[in-house]
Amino acid sequence: MDTAANLLSQLQNWVAAGALRPLDLALTRLIHDQTPEHDAAVLLAVALTSERNQHGHVCLDLAAALAHPHTLLRARHAPHADLTDVAAGAVGDALAAQLATLTLAAWIERLAASGAIADQLHRNSTAPNATDSATPLVLAGTAERPLLYLRRYWTYEQQIRQGIAARLRTPLAVPEATTRRLLDALFVAERSDPPWQRIACALAARSAFAIITGGPGTGKTTTVVRLLALLQSLALESGGAAWRIRLAAPTGKAAARLTDSIAAQVAGLPFAHLPGGEAILRAAIPTTATTLHRLLGPLPDSRHFRYCAKQPLPADIVVVDEASMIDVEMMAALLAALSPEARLILLGDQDQLASVEAGAVLGDLCQRARAAHYTPETSAWLARVSGAHLPDAFLDPAGQPLDQAITMLRHSYRFHAEGGIGALAELVNTQRLWQQPVRHPLGALKTLFAQQAQATDTSLGRLQQIVLRDATDPQLDQLARAGYAAPDGYLAVLHAQRPADDAPAEAFDAWARAVLEAQSRFQLLTPLRRGLWGVEGLNQRIQRLLSQGAGAPLADTRGQPWFEGRPVLVTRNDRDLNLMNGDIGLTLRVPERFDTAARAFLLRVAFPAGNGAIRWLLPSRLQAVETVFALTVHKSQGSEFAHTALVLPDTANPVLTRELLYTAITRSKSMFTLLYSRESVVREALEQQVERVTGLGMFA
Repeated sequence: MDTAANLLSQLQNWVAAGALRPLDLALTRLIHDQTPEHDAAVLLAVALTSERNQHGHVCLDLAAALAHPHTLLRARHAPHADLTDVAAGAVGDALAAQLATLTLAAWIERLAASGAIADQLHRNSTAPNATDSATPLVLAGTAERPLLYLRRYWTYEQQIRQGIAARLRTPLAVPEATTRRLLDALFVAERSDPPWQRIACALAARSAFAIITGGPGTGKTTTVVRLLALLQSLALESGGAAWRIRLAAPTGKAAARLTDSIAAQVAGLPFAHLPGGEAILRAAIPTTATTLHRLLGPLPDSRHFRYCAKQPLPADIVVVDEASMIDVEMMAALLAALSPEARLILLGDQDQLASVEAGAVLGDLCQRARAAHYTPETSAWLARVSGAHLPDAFLDPAGQPLDQAITMLRHSYRFHAEGGIGALAELVNTQRLWQQPVRHPLGALKTLFAQQAQATDTSLGRLQQIVLRDATDPQLDQLARAGYAAPDGYLAVLHAQRPADDAPAEAFDAWARAVLEAQSRFQLLTPLRRGLWGVEGLNQRIQRLLSQGAGAPLADTRGQPWFEGRPVLVTRNDRDLNLMNGDIGLTLRVPERFDTAARAFLLRVAFPAGNGAIRWLLPSRLQAVETVFALTVHKSQGSEFAHTALVLPDTANPVLTRELLYTAITRSKSMFTLLYSRESVVREALEQQVERVTGLGMFA
């Protein structure tokens, strides 16, 4: 291992090559100067830990770093990074040479001895000592899997562990006979066996922390509405007050979808068979969701929130949808904001992409969900309360408390594994549909697309593949034009349903709602941000396509940052405008004022405001938006589109993973199109999985 001075010089070279951020080097220099720390092995670990955080890892796995040094300092989740293959290889070789001088035991010993690092690995307690609580890093994990954290991320994980463990410690008392009667009323004819929705309600009713996970169309929203009806019915029947319930999701789009779904499900509840009367019970189940940021109340110019341990959120039950998008910082803040007695219910698909920020909370917590691991005691209780009898495959006498609070819904009411979108999602996600003589998922995928091309039953969702010759192939243009300007596309609706110039404000609101609804019928997705195949290149290409030539659905937009028909995505929370990262709006030409006969028209951006309302904002007020003819797969989470088209790049990229393909496929409700130019790229995406280094997977 080099001296500290030589190492810092090499880190500077890695910054110049694009393998490290200036931030990573600055932190390492700070620790070198202020601690002071002169052990090069410690300083290298600091730089690697900071760099890993950029790619969504909560910590550095020391054993893995030594075993696979070439997997570090690469842009695995930053497709826009300017690190060439040649530079990456040179940096990887240099890093491997540095790490080759270390053994795991020696590295741990040197880290534990550092004044910059709190050693939790060799302590029985996870609570830091007063003498080391100010250290910037923490050594933790296990002897077999030692982990190095930046302190704040270690603190987030401990807060999550403690917040969940406290809620799991004692199951809540549930009157068995009453619960059985209410479940019978709420689930008259569940079609799955075992009845997983009924099981989910029963398990969540007796726990202050619960997770309901499952793929698209498995009924997560249906289940949680019936769970809320069950909990409110139990409260009202016992003579108590109704619970205060809040609904939330990580993004504005996801919150809007949850609002619509909850409202539709509440309307179908069997109120006549529930206590309290329809009016009382309907009022006790909220139908409006908000974003997590809005729920917690962000403080200006701060990472902190209004609601916290000192000022708990006034809620008895909090339901969060699309929980796979929650990072460790937000989950820690959410748990801190809840009173100790409050219930937390998470909904989400554990197989989707993890959050953009650090962590994979839902995936970590649901690692054992597929096999269930219910104890015989839980199974016997479920039989009494829900009438459900679990197969032996789902039983485990050594099941952990967390296992008893998680239900995986396994029956899709939207898709089916025997064909269409559901079969494609199943193939990509679990690869259980491989069949001989097909020996690779790429062959199975091509076979499935070929079969669906001949299928006459489109109820399972249509599949289409388009093989592009190169980046200029007009098939991509034809698909985009058909998606956005076809008779039911949003640009066609924009023109066909435009109100008369003298129409009232209500008519323009209705028009905006129709155009926004049409915009959700087709969406082009890409894994990347930059390049011809990224959102930047595709947005420019589609904008030119739709605005040039005879009969173009857009006016000539050259040189115009704002134009009618421009779809925009909010990329940063804006408290002043009450907009959140992920909100989508459409630019429309509307009257400046409605109280005058001679109207002047200007551009405003229409955003859905919940309950069918429309918010109109001047473009000049929007400081953080981007055009969204094409959308990254990450940004599409929490959204659904009738037809989703995924464009893969023509070269391999570490961001291409099974989770990304699965997420893109499951954004589709009725049709999915895959566009690619090289089979090798599809093959690599099918073989590669997201790996987030965290410590929550050790939850027990």
